[in-house]
Amino acid sequence: MRFELNLSKMPAWQDDEKVQYILKADDDFIRLNQLIGRQITIEFLNEKHCSNCGNKFADLFRMGFCKNCFFTAPQAGESIIRPELSQAHLGIEDRDLDFEKSYQLQEHIVYLANGGDLKVGVTRAKQMQNRWIDQGASEAIVLARTENRFQAGEMEVALKGLMGDKTPWRKMLKNEIPTIDLVKEKLKVKESLSAEMQQFFAAGEDEVYQFNYPVEEWPTKISTLNLDKEPKAEAVLKGIRGQYLILQGGLVFNIRAHTGFRVSFAFA
Repeated sequence: MRFELNLSKMPAWQDDEKVQYILKADDDFIRLNQLIGRQITIEFLNEKHCSNCGNKFADLFRMGFCKNCFFTAPQAGESIIRPELSQAHLGIEDRDLDFEKSYQLQEHIVYLANGGDLKVGVTRAKQMQNRWIDQGASEAIVLARTENRFQAGEMEVALKGLMGDKTPWRKMLKNEIPTIDLVKEKLKVKESLSAEMQQFFAAGEDEVYQFNYPVEEWPTKISTLNLDKEPKAEAVLKGIRGQYLILQGGLVFNIRAHTGFRVSFAFA
């Protein structure tokens, strides 16, 4: 079967057994878990569409935005990437105050996750498990619950001196996951927080969320597929983790990094 689509972040959720993934096509969706162990073909159709305005462009910026949307759309504002720059709680507009209030002035969590190393991160409370799955975390725990994005961002910045804030994606894709006691790490981190930040500490929330990804074979060596350089790839799909397809031979394809690319996706 063959589908055409503009690539975008794969919707994912965990059922009783494994994380489930879907790829959205133009008029349908593809259940990717059912394709593991089968040959797939991904071909770039030499079109790129902005993930915000939908128009076609020769090239795109981060998150699949065209140049204009990247510098003007509130969905691409600085606080999306750097929560500590959020100012909606002060009533200060960056690009669109109504959007920024709706996005920033809601409960956020600061979390610890293990996806190859201990890391700290921030996300909106209502989408925390989606965030952990998108990052390919093996396990995660809620560290703190804040009233808005700025508070969570400030705490993340304060903790960056103790641990990273990026997932070591090569370790994650090789499943090189160290043993970390997240409950113990959470208690250790609490001691380093200021009194003001400790008021948001999620005391008693000691559930460690664990994720099981649909992978038939973990790669030992990794090479990345870049559709700008190699517009077509054919290989057996060996697994999916985070926003990566893991293909036979250690080739990995970052779906999210190719947001807006128009492709043909086929499988036997």
